[in-house]
Amino acid sequence: MTAPSVPPIRVGVVEDDMDFLNALVGAVADAADLVLAGSASTRRAGLELLEQAACDVLVVDLGLPDGSGIDVIRAAGLKWPACAVMVSTNFGDELHVMRSIEAGAAGYLLKHAEPAGLAEEIRSIHQGGSPISPLIARQMLTRFRHLSPAPAPAQGVADGAEPALRAQLSPREQEVLELITKGFTTDEIAALMGVSSHTVLTFIRRTYRKLKVNSRAEAIYEARAQGLLG
Repeated sequence: MTAPSVPPIRVGVVEDDMDFLNALVGAVADAADLVLAGSASTRRAGLELLEQAACDVLVVDLGLPDGSGIDVIRAAGLKWPACAVMVSTNFGDELHVMRSIEAGAAGYLLKHAEPAGLAEEIRSIHQGGSPISPLIARQMLTRFRHLSPAPAPAQGVADGAEPALRAQLSPREQEVLELITKGFTTDEIAALMGVSSHTVLTFIRRTYRKLKVNSRAEAIYEARAQGLLG
């Protein structure tokens, strides 16, 4: 009996930079397991794109000519809740990172990065990963490093409030978390740990579940807040 074929990953793109859009479209066209489901170059057209059949992965530019791509990200969360959103932008500051994460983005790539690996990043985010530019990861860590740690609660707190609990990670989950914060990709982590990419994704999902987060950037933030990264 012939095994049922796996449907291709449906990719949507909201991007006004024609050079980068062409690079994205080309990367999708060259991959047998990806298909371009639709594209738009403005905020308005991006919102109209959401009225069509849902995509599996949506790549969104934050700086659109008629508004912010964050509006499209928020709308995608309501219209296409199962869709993974990857941000593409020229902006490199943590303000835009945090705003896009809060809006629902699960991956973040800067446009000046080489587009050759884009197909693999699309596969990764579709499988539950959270691709994030090493530059962005470093900026976020720098920001968190300068935040003053919250004072430790005194023993026998009068109001009876319980101190925040740390997530209990296994040694392998902790190792993956630390490599994530350094900006390594899923494949790079797999090579460093001597395991398969599928195993790394399993560790990542478990870590996300224990930290109660949905993306790599959120995991970095929460792990730093809980003191899991030293």
